[in-house]
Amino acid sequence: MSDDRDDRPRLTWREIDQRRSGAHYRRDEPRGRRARQEEARASREALTEADTLFSIGQGGAAGAELALQLRDAHGGPGFLQACRQYRDAVGVPADPALLSLFLDSADRPLIVEALEALLAAKGAGTLDLGPGLRSQLRGLAQDRDDTVAGISEELLEQ
Repeated sequence: MSDDRDDRPRLTWREIDQRRSGAHYRRDEPRGRRARQEEARASREALTEADTLFSIGQGGAAGAELALQLRDAHGGPGFLQACRQYRDAVGVPADPALLSLFLDSADRPLIVEALEALLAAKGAGTLDLGPGLRSQLRGLAQDRDDTVAGISEELLEQ
């Protein structure tokens, strides 16, 4: 029995190294200070992003449970009570989605608090008004309450 490997010429170490230097093979070469800084920055950003994905959010576990109850109660008879419970236990939410729910409550003081929180977030540059929130604000800009209408218009103008 003959072995086919014996018929082929053996590669030299130089030829093996040349094959390794292709795009599919990454060598660990000494890197400069700038590359290490860029790698550290990317690592910090990834960790921050992971923290935001896995954090429980405002109010800890109790806040997460109240937020879930608030979402479940949306459109139902206990919705206003759920909004008040959340606000009393955790405070006015920082999450734009929860603030959007607060805007659906029939309670003017809750709506004003939510609008002021949106205005503060918009001023800090941490809020991007999506189409749904813009639609809500356009409806509230037509409200009979001057405070609600004024803040809504201010949010839409920025």
